[in-house]
Amino acid sequence: MITVVGPGGLAAPVLTALEERLVSPLAEFARTGSAVLVRAGHGLPLAAGRAARRAGLRLVTVLPSKNGVPAQLRESDRIAAGELLLLSEQVHLLDYDPARRDSCIRAEEHLLGTCTRVLAVWDGSPTNSQDATAHLVAFARSHGLDVDVLPPPGTRGHPAAPCREPS
Repeated sequence: MITVVGPGGLAAPVLTALEERLVSPLAEFARTGSAVLVRAGHGLPLAAGRAARRAGLRLVTVLPSKNGVPAQLRESDRIAAGELLLLSEQVHLLDYDPARRDSCIRAEEHLLGTCTRVLAVWDGSPTNSQDATAHLVAFARSHGLDVDVLPPPGTRGHPAAPCREPS
């Protein structure tokens, strides 16, 4: 299974361009029968989900829950989550609070633990209060996962984050 991680809060034109750029690398994984795993939400998860389906990959979406009951998503994530559920072949519940950053990061770490590969949309910048991508890339690498870095559209990437095509 593959997961896509990256920054939140990307502008709509960047997400549209990113969705287009994700199709080709994800199509490389389609030959292996892999699935893409995303946490329900707007922005990158939705772009990755759409790209995965266009690339011929199965999509698995994770919804937040509390004690096994689906939790309410933020209003900004509800419409996107609905589309992701329609695109998905499987839906899993995971206990985490979508309103708490630390809970979301722990959820992402859990998702990484169920994957064999990570496609990181990352410009190489360090983790900050808005973006935990650097942390997730380091976490994945420290757990032996293959990480492919795709700089966001409109950026050159950072020397510490070499971009390589999926193998």
